[in-house]
Amino acid sequence: MNEKSDTPSPPRPRLLGHRDFRLLLAGAAAAQTGSQVTLVALPLVAVLVLDADPFQVGLLTAAETAAFLLVGLPAGAWLDRMRKLPVLIRADVVRCVAVGSIPPAAALGALTMAQLYAVALVTGVATVFFDVAHQSFLPTVLPREHLVGGNGALETVRSSAQIAGPGLGGGLVQLLGAPLAIVADACGYLASALLLTRIRAEEPQPEPVAGKSLRAEVGEGVRFVLGHPLLRVIAAATAVSNLFAAVLMAVQTVFWVRVLDLPPGAIGVLLSASAVGGLAGALCAGPLARGVGQARLIWLAPVVTGPFAVLWPLADGGLGVVLFGVGSAVVLFGAVAYNVAQVSFRQSVCPPDLLGRMNATMRFLVWGTLPLGALAGGAVADAAGPRTALWLCAAGFLLVPVPLLLSPLLRMRDLPTADAPAPEAAAEASETRAQTPDTAVSPTP
Repeated sequence: MNEKSDTPSPPRPRLLGHRDFRLLLAGAAAAQTGSQVTLVALPLVAVLVLDADPFQVGLLTAAETAAFLLVGLPAGAWLDRMRKLPVLIRADVVRCVAVGSIPPAAALGALTMAQLYAVALVTGVATVFFDVAHQSFLPTVLPREHLVGGNGALETVRSSAQIAGPGLGGGLVQLLGAPLAIVADACGYLASALLLTRIRAEEPQPEPVAGKSLRAEVGEGVRFVLGHPLLRVIAAATAVSNLFAAVLMAVQTVFWVRVLDLPPGAIGVLLSASAVGGLAGALCAGPLARGVGQARLIWLAPVVTGPFAVLWPLADGGLGVVLFGVGSAVVLFGAVAYNVAQVSFRQSVCPPDLLGRMNATMRFLVWGTLPLGALAGGAVADAAGPRTALWLCAAGFLLVPVPLLLSPLLRMRDLPTADAPAPEAAAEASETRAQTPDTAVSPTP
């Protein structure tokens, strides 16, 4: 009889038993809630206070996301050379100061669209570094077997903030005015920075690689993503989704205020109600991944939920507003479930020393379409009206799953790790192996 079989294995700690993860989660809750207030308040500052037209609102949305095109790729290489936690704290402080400049400027009558563009751009740059560092820092806090649960918990927090934040933001705008409501965002970033300073996880300083330029290190991240048969189709599908999501972001506030004639409080309630779908997606992502398979969930989510985007342009006054909320709730459910599955896969398949560059490359590819979509949405809304722009958005969401359905994902149930290449992509992997960094076990899925 094997004596080892009688020895009980030590119990694995529960996810929330990780002190540092609890602090990371609490910081995310504070920052996300404040950000959701600004999601309502910032475009309302432009529309109600500065009388911005649809193209100016689109330009504001583009400024918020332009940083992913400007610094998205080098950010990953820089972050792979440094510890991630100090970057997270500094990014929160920068965002706190930037958004905190809006209320005093408005109180003094000195607020302009130029300042809103500048604030959006600065917070966007800080968010690039924060988001890439955050995704790369999570595997330092949690063991690999808890990454899906950890990402699910973070998505649950984000979705909960999407429920509470807009309602709070709409109420604050109606009570205090749009500029003063943004104070809640500054406070959220400050609280996040303070919570992150208490994390004690041992994060070693990355060893510098002699003889490698920044350009070469960026290239390694790009080759890893584009040379991986699953990562590149995930990037393509997410890029299409974000392109048309940016159209929605640029147009929806103008549509609600000038077409549906909704007051700020109703806008906040509508956004909060829509976000219930995102919370449900975060809660269901883990069980769905176990039930249908993580690979299947990645393509099933947009296939099933994407068509509900057609409810956005069908929304009208009165009870017709409910259509907008239902469409957003269902699309958000699919988007969050998809994100939990694909982000967990990215974190598990990538070598640790490439995490920053891999995440930055993915963010560059998938978030780089946001400013383009925002500008397109603003231009279409300015020329043909917000409802026409929403029809464009709905049509775009039907295209999202196409790259996924043409990929090896369609023949897989579960996603492999770097240690377990998928046989379906073995032939393709042999063609790309020479292009991938030596630290990767295999470029295959």
